[in-house]
Amino acid sequence: MASPLYLAFCGIAVLTLKELNSWVTEPYMDEPFHIPQAQAYCRGEWTSWDPKITTPPGLYLLSLVLQKLFMLRCTLPMLRLTPLLSLLCLPLALNKLLSLHQRQPNHNNLLSPSPESIIVASFPISWFFGFLYYTEVPSLVSVLTTVVCAWNGDHGLAALVGFISCWFRQTNIIWVLYAYAYSQLALLRFQPTSEPKRLHDPMSLSASPGDLWKALVSIPRVIPVILPNFGPYALLIAAFVGFLFVNGGIVLGDKSNHVPVLHIPQMYYFFAFATAFGWPILFANGHKHLRREVFSRIRTAATIVITIIVAGTIQRYTIHHPFLLSDNRHYTFYVWQRIFRRHPVIPILVAPVYVICAVAWFVRIGEDQTLLQTLVLPAALVPTLLPTPLLEPRYFLIPYILLRCQVTSKSRWGLVIEGAWYSIINLATMWVFLYMERPGVGRFMW
Repeated sequence: MASPLYLAFCGIAVLTLKELNSWVTEPYMDEPFHIPQAQAYCRGEWTSWDPKITTPPGLYLLSLVLQKLFMLRCTLPMLRLTPLLSLLCLPLALNKLLSLHQRQPNHNNLLSPSPESIIVASFPISWFFGFLYYTEVPSLVSVLTTVVCAWNGDHGLAALVGFISCWFRQTNIIWVLYAYAYSQLALLRFQPTSEPKRLHDPMSLSASPGDLWKALVSIPRVIPVILPNFGPYALLIAAFVGFLFVNGGIVLGDKSNHVPVLHIPQMYYFFAFATAFGWPILFANGHKHLRREVFSRIRTAATIVITIIVAGTIQRYTIHHPFLLSDNRHYTFYVWQRIFRRHPVIPILVAPVYVICAVAWFVRIGEDQTLLQTLVLPAALVPTLLPTPLLEPRYFLIPYILLRCQVTSKSRWGLVIEGAWYSIINLATMWVFLYMERPGVGRFMW
């Protein structure tokens, strides 16, 4: 039987979509590209394709499956049910992943996810895009399911679900490899104590900089152990390489506005984003404890050098994307125009903040993880974010949720504050989107 909290989550989500459909009666923002494409598939026009669409057709195919199963029409309100149903499945996937990170048996009924999983599912970016015809939430659910399957040792199923995830966003291939890598690190960490430890992978908070080098050079010793599990993923990688060859690159459709470039500050934006949204859980064990742990790891000379490098890469590699500069219907437009572009030195002055945010998250997720377990997510961020020229909160959704799930110790009050913080943001952003449309500008959104 479903838990009352999950039923409340579902009920609020359904009512929110109903309200949105009554106010937003025409496709909005990216929906004018996605909705006609889905409707073309509903009509059986399989060769029809809008060249401005940059993601694979997974969203439209999922809508087509739902249409056949439930005899739905391919109208705008009905198509918006696809991301909504994905949003309703999100707490179920999160419940599995959180229980694995916390190493707790998951005895909950399938429809009784933990309060923490419902809170995390209410994260503002996933919540908002659960009501518009976008790929974000189906993509997120498929990636989380891939990670859970890999961790449980079902690598064939993980590769299959990972393959499906790549039909929502082609960059999800990175998160499939993350799922494999993290599952193998967990396998090696909890192998029987009678077996010799081949991988040098100490606990994060007790590791020194020299341990990272020792860990990296020890990886070849564990290849015979982890290689047999890689078979299903190798097939997926081969298929992905074939896609790159046929497509002429990773970008679909509108390649001119999505040319891969080296955008190093994206990493810094992510940790600032994670701190701005995740501060309740970041400080859930007390700000004094976190501050002590962070500053105990900040060595003056090394920190100065790192901060100078960060500032230098901000100066050299910051990208002012035309979409970011011109589309004033996104919150990022105002952050960029009213803060970062107010004076050329402002982005550079924020460099120490980025460094502290990154160290704080390393400390927080490293409390119950090994060094490599803690670093595998930042490693996956590099090929995911660095080639991306456009600053978009949606691009941070999957890595943030994976990062958040790695926080294993938190107080009850920390969860309450986190849930309240997300609820305030969700209420404010949805209110602005629905009821504060500006003539000549449009509706404001992430």
